[in-house]
Formats: sequence, structure tokens, C-alpha cells
Amino acid sequence: MGLLVELTHRCPLQCPYCSNPLELLRAHEELDTETWLRVLDEAAALGVLQVHFSGGEPTVRHDLAALVRRSAERGLYTNLITSGVLLDEDRLAELVAAGLDHVQLSFQDVEEANAERIGGMPGAQAKKLAAAALVRRAGLALTLNFVIHRQNMEHLPAMIALGLELGAERIEVAHVQYYGWGLVNRDRLLPSRDQLEAATAEVEAARRRLKGRMVIDYVPPDYYAERPKACMGGWGRRFINITPAGKALPCHAAETLPGVAFPSVRDEPLAEIWRSAPAFELYRGTQWMAEPCRSCDRREIDWGGCRCQALALTGDAGNTDPACALSPHHQVLLAAIGDADRATRSDFVYRRIGARPTVEA
Repeated sequence: MGLLVELTHRCPLQCPYCSNPLELLRAHEELDTETWLRVLDEAAALGVLQVHFSGGEPTVRHDLAALVRRSAERGLYTNLITSGVLLDEDRLAELVAAGLDHVQLSFQDVEEANAERIGGMPGAQAKKLAAAALVRRAGLALTLNFVIHRQNMEHLPAMIALGLELGAERIEVAHVQYYGWGLVNRDRLLPSRDQLEAATAEVEAARRRLKGRMVIDYVPPDYYAERPKACMGGWGRRFINITPAGKALPCHAAETLPGVAFPSVRDEPLAEIWRSAPAFELYRGTQWMAEPCRSCDRREIDWGGCRCQALALTGDAGNTDPACALSPHHQVLLAAIGDADRATRSDFVYRRIGARPTVEA
């Protein structure tokens, strides 16, 4: 099992595809250090094996090293998911001494001007490159994460080359997933089918060419799928996501589901939440499924797909994920593709605390 710890929504970048909710929490709403330490203890006792420190930008938290240290003491594998723009030599040394195992470093593009236009932060690219060099010199495992979309996909070969140049053991080429701010900016980000096919072919060729040198993970967009993916390994099956305010979720977008009361680690032990919280039981397993999911031979492979996507695109989280070609709502995705192909806008709605953008579903 994995624990995704969203320490904060604060971040120097303003990426228009961020999966954080549209209502971003401020610093005074975040869990305190002692509560996070207790949660990490409870996670280890529950059987969690990996803890992923995320955000926002997790390095804005001054207690990050203390949280990494407690995780390492409890035998948890620690992964820092970061933009790298605040990661200097002293801060990284502090995290290494605390027991950090792995850094997952995000890039918005390889071309500096476009990367900084997408991320909304001048000077970010040089900081990211410096951070990658620091991580490799420190001897930590390094993954580079490239989020790709219609406004940077032509640079995919250079992204893969950068992974090699920076000594990454792994890169993740992840198409934007359309939740949160990504859904707001969907028509600006969704690739054409030709772009998708070219990117997929590029990744497949690079995997063959670089086998044994660098692992390439590839996350395609659901909008061109025929069958849905098992979102987060299935609702309440493999992951626990904890928000900066302490809500425990089966996935990072679950708070979009209306009328669902998600428990808080401020009030309940993590094991109790995992084993018996009604919100975690809501779409766990297969009993909740209606047709065509209930009788599908893939029901214990994809676990019904994504509930948050079903809600965002059909208005009902219990519907069959529109990513499935058997869904009566599959046409919604095809219409969205057409809308994106006709769109000419290149301006982004940037992720900002206090903004209340309109979702273009």
C-alpha cells in the first residue's frame, strides 16, 4: 500500500493542469507536525510500504525533514514529489540525512521559455536542472516527471534525451489527466489523436532503444481510451491520500464527489478509516456497480474506472466511466475531443489560491 501525503497546496508554480482542487487551502488550514508524525506511525502499523510527500510544493514545509526521518525510522520508503525550485544543496543534505530514498522531479517542458510559460514562474527551469544535478550527486534515486499535452508534446524526444543526460533511472511521461485545474484548461491541453499516436510511438521506440538504461512509464489520456484504467489501483484498494487539512481520500480528486463525508485523521485513526469508513466502502469492490460494469469480465481489472471522471463528465459518480467504449456516456469524451480540436485559445487559467474558475466539462 502507498500513502500519498499532500502536505500543502502552497507552490511557487501555477501549473494549469494541477490536480489539486480548485479551492486551494491556505497555510493556516494545514495539519501540524505532531499530527503528521502520528499519521506516519499509524500508516506503518497499518502496513503501508511507501510514503509519497507531495503538494503543492512539499518543500515549503519547514518540518519536511522531520517527517522524512519519522518515515525512515518506521521502515517506510520515502519519495519526494517536487518541482525542485526550492531545493538547494543545504535543504537536500538535510533530507538525505533524514533518510530520503527517492526524488521525483517535475518538468513542464525542456524548452525554457515554454516551460516557464506553462508553470508561470520565471527562472524555474534553471532551478530544476540544478536540483536534478544535486539529487544525482547525493546518490538518490531520481525520476523525472514530464506532463505532456498539446502545447509541449512536440518536445517529447528532447524530454527523453534530458532524462538520459541528467542520469535519471526512470522518467514518467504522463499525459494530463483532466481533473481539477486540468479540467478547467482541457480545451487548451487535450492533444489531437495524431499527437497522441505520435507520442505513443515515440515512447515505444525509446523503451526498446533504452531498455536496461532507463525505465519509461507512460500514462495516456483517458479521452482516447476504449477501456478505463484502474484509477489509483481501484477505489480504496491500494492507496490512501491525505489532504493538507487532514481528510483521508481514496484518490486525490475524491472531494469533488458531492454529499460524501470524508473522514479526517484529526479525528479518527488511519486504520479505522481504511477498514471501515463509509466513504472508503462506497465504491470499493464490485457490489456498487451497475450494468454494463457488473457483468463485465474486466470488473476486477479496472474496478469500474474513475468515479471522479464519471462525475465530472456525466454528473453522476455511479455511472460507468465514459472512458469505456461500452459506457452509454462514451460520446461525451468524443465530443470533448472535437471541442479541443476546434479550440484556438492558448491562454491558460493558472492555478492560484483564491481563484474560482469555471469548469469546462
